[in-house]
Amino acid sequence: QVQLVESGGGLVQPGGSLRLSCATSGDTEEDYAIGWFRQAPGKEREGVSCITFADGSTYYADSVKGRFTISRDNAKNTVYLQMNSLKLEDTAVYYCAGGVRRNSWYRTMRGLHHWGQGTLVNVSS
Repeated sequence: QVQLVESGGGLVQPGGSLRLSCATSGDTEEDYAIGWFRQAPGKEREGVSCITFADGSTYYADSVKGRFTISRDNAKNTVYLQMNSLKLEDTAVYYCAGGVRRNSWYRTMRGLHHWGQGTLVNVSS
């Protein structure tokens, strides 16, 4: 059984930085991908970023491009989301999710089916 555990959320001022971690365990499928999603109160869940363990290919939503960086440590089965220049609108519960890479980022993120419990990122002055 695959388990994903997020950590690293917290309270940060606008312009600050946080690094989220997503540690995976269990038997994952081949060509596994990990995506980060976020959901703010009253808003729909948004796909933020995604990375593949095999070759490190990455995807970013336009809303975070240039500010967030996704990376992975294959030895630790862990994916990181470095978030810089945080804005008030980045406040949300952040979730990581895992699944098989598909033939487009859209389909890959739609198909992720192993979910973590979420970690709260609160950007506030």
